[in-house]
Amino acid sequence: MGVLDLFITSSIPVLKVLLITALGTFLALDHVDVLREDARKHVNNVVFYVFSPALVASKLAETITFQSFLKLWFMPLNILITFIIGSALGWILVQLTKPAAHLRGLIVGCCAAGNLGNMFLIMIPAICKEQGSPFGAPEVCQSYGLAYVSLSMAIGAIYLWTYVYNIVRTSAAATIEETKKLYVGKSSREASAAELGSCTEPLLTSKDALDFQCQLPGNSSDGQMEGSRNKLKALLGNVNWKAIFAPSTIAAIVGFLIGVIPFIRRLMIGADAPLRVVQDTTSLIGEAAIPTLTLILGGNLLKGLQGSGMQKSIIFGIIVVRYVVLPSIGIFIVRGALHFGLIPPDPLYQFVLMLQFAVPPAMNIGVITQLFGAGESECSVIMLWAYSLGSFALTFWSVLFMWLVA
Repeated sequence: MGVLDLFITSSIPVLKVLLITALGTFLALDHVDVLREDARKHVNNVVFYVFSPALVASKLAETITFQSFLKLWFMPLNILITFIIGSALGWILVQLTKPAAHLRGLIVGCCAAGNLGNMFLIMIPAICKEQGSPFGAPEVCQSYGLAYVSLSMAIGAIYLWTYVYNIVRTSAAATIEETKKLYVGKSSREASAAELGSCTEPLLTSKDALDFQCQLPGNSSDGQMEGSRNKLKALLGNVNWKAIFAPSTIAAIVGFLIGVIPFIRRLMIGADAPLRVVQDTTSLIGEAAIPTLTLILGGNLLKGLQGSGMQKSIIFGIIVVRYVVLPSIGIFIVRGALHFGLIPPDPLYQFVLMLQFAVPPAMNIGVITQLFGAGESECSVIMLWAYSLGSFALTFWSVLFMWLVA
């Protein structure tokens, strides 16, 4: 497979993202007025509660079995390593650039979570079909490749909605708390109930997103009750299980159980399954997730292009982390795992594991920022630059990875 062919192959998923993003930006223009801000928020909720969970559950249930999970056990660990190292690098970037408080979670999330879904779904089958591919017969390559990609997408979604979702949520909550203290610090004559009641408005767009309200100080008994309530929350660890278990996380658990329990799998998965219509319907709904969230990203980009105030150093740092540092580390991790016998000597499997370190930031980060109203436009600007440079980065690393595994 030539370098030009590989460049075209790696460019296709990136160009698809950019084209849909451009359409979203066009629909958000004032004179078009189709994807205005309130429309984006409502559609984003549909993605969060319906499309993304359906996509994760259907892919995981269809792909995973108990035997395949035992065989591919290193992949969940490999993706976890990308999140851990990316988070550490993101934290260092935050310390160096000192961004606004509401952007800290976004920066760490973009460094930690890669696009483990639609990029692989397009790239791997295309590479398998090419003559001269180091991955064997095209039919066998595509069959195994789609299994690897589906598991990669599902595991990535679990980590994204369990970890990055809560990182951004915590970052937004901290910013709201700072705003609350700022208002409460004023005298009661200067701070009206209307001021305090609306202090969460810029950063809180979903009632279920954060369990927080800005309130005026009440009388002494109310204050004592509030203090007792806060102490109880602190004692219990302030665990918000509803926030931790996002819909996609719950869907991943359901999909995993369907896949690994033979009786349930026979009922729902396969051409002869009695309840296959449930799986087919879920899969059909899930296919709307990626194009819809990309349209929302494009709509948010319009605000970012009009002036997001995003530091160039932050964008540059995220690009360096995702396209230079992480892929370099990934080579040593995968080669080390092969050396110690942790993974089979399957070139395609090794290639997918390495590629998980080299992809652009996950598109669903845009959904998360939209939910909390914390950095939507900045996220769109980051995605624009990351995906614009993605073709060149993916081509370079794909060529190097193929050379290593061959």
